[in-house]
Amino acid sequence: MANSTTAQAPEVFATDSPEVFTEAGHGGAGVHAEPELWGLAPFQVVSVSMLVLFAIALFIGKAHKGIAGGLDSKIAAIKEQLEEAKELRAEAEALRKEYADKIASAEKDAEAMLVKAQAEADSLLEKAEADTKDMVERRKRMAEDKIAAAEREAVQDVRNRAVSAATGASRKLIAEKHDAEADKALTDTVIAGI
Repeated sequence: MANSTTAQAPEVFATDSPEVFTEAGHGGAGVHAEPELWGLAPFQVVSVSMLVLFAIALFIGKAHKGIAGGLDSKIAAIKEQLEEAKELRAEAEALRKEYADKIASAEKDAEAMLVKAQAEADSLLEKAEADTKDMVERRKRMAEDKIAAAEREAVQDVRNRAVSAATGASRKLIAEKHDAEADKALTDTVIAGI
């Protein structure tokens, strides 16, 4: 049975040993073959990998610096814009305060002008009332003076008419009642009185 199992055993369990590479100079000991990648030994592959890694790190470092520099410039530009915005806001606040002060001053000026105008209007009204009273008094005096003058004229006219009427009546009476003898007696009386 042992023979039958040996005949059926897989080749893996074969008793023949595989071929081992041996190098001369190592005392006849077997040396394993080292793996190769593109014809390079493992230490060379590791060296090339390290160089590639350093090159990538260097590139990423420079790219990082470029990216950081770009971001720093953007940050600086944004800070500058923020400073400009703060300055503009401060200027706007100053202008707002200035215009608020101007508006308050204008309102005070308007109130003062209104008070002054009211005082001037009151003064003009008082003066107009006083002037009107004076004018009424003057016109009243003028009217009274005219009335008095008219009365005097009327009285004088009445007197003149009365004198004229009396003189006319006297003449008429004298002419009717006097004759030459009465004139002579009257003349003698007047001369004797002188």
